[in-house]
Amino acid sequence: MNIRELRAEDLAPLLGLYTHLHEHDDPLPSGPEVQAVWTEALANPRIRYFGGWDEGQLVSSCTLTVIPNLTRACRPYGVIENVVTHTAHRSEGWGHALLQHTLAHAWRERCYKVMLMTGRKDEHTLRFYEQAGFDRHGKQAFVAKPPQ
Repeated sequence: MNIRELRAEDLAPLLGLYTHLHEHDDPLPSGPEVQAVWTEALANPRIRYFGGWDEGQLVSSCTLTVIPNLTRACRPYGVIENVVTHTAHRSEGWGHALLQHTLAHAWRERCYKVMLMTGRKDEHTLRFYEQAGFDRHGKQAFVAKPPQ
């Protein structure tokens, strides 16, 4: 399995892979706006996009953000988001390998913890995250969204 940090030229494959993330998602803004967000994210040393590649095709990805922290001896914490594997490559080990790679990066960055939230409720997905090293009972998550 080839897992590496994504680069500027990986935007199109990433956007294609994201169609496997949510069944229904908000439409993307214009191309220049998407490119500006991608450029900003890649320029931020605390944001890392990782991807798993199979014969030149991006088949799995996630994002790790390392956040500075004034507690825990000033060790940062990490947040993993947008974990996705192409539907044709699920249950092949891509997601697990990708998360292990991402967690290893977080530990090298001295993170004292890494958090991941999922909106999925199915037991298969929850067990998948547990097998990757996450504790579903460790903390309670609360999510706020802007008013409509």
